[in-house]
Amino acid sequence: MRINQTHFILYVSNQTQSKDFYTALLGYEPLFSVPGMTEFWLTSNTKLGLMPNDGIAKIITPALPHPQQANGTPRCELYWYVDDVEQAFNHALTCGATLVSAISERNWGDLAGYVADADGHVIAFAQKL
Repeated sequence: MRINQTHFILYVSNQTQSKDFYTALLGYEPLFSVPGMTEFWLTSNTKLGLMPNDGIAKIITPALPHPQQANGTPRCELYWYVDDVEQAFNHALTCGATLVSAISERNWGDLAGYVADADGHVIAFAQKL
């Protein structure tokens, strides 16, 4: 198997609120945004999608629980290597992210700080030490 592009999709309670947060966080507008999906390019072959809980529930239930049952519970982690951890971390807090873990040297060789978005999705900003 060869993967040509990666598309991460976060299930969100409020698509507009999440779109506004990630627009502010990333510093640019989404690739597109329609009722049911918002997408941002992260890199040349990586996208971040935002899909309302009720939208994905139509596909995954009843085989899996409705995503709304897990709101506030961490369901994923976006681990982003950035040029300036302190700037990115503080910017995220300014955009409304919740502090999860302050910037510190991690035992795996990274300097990293953790925040969460309104749905509890964890975002880490990191640099190699």
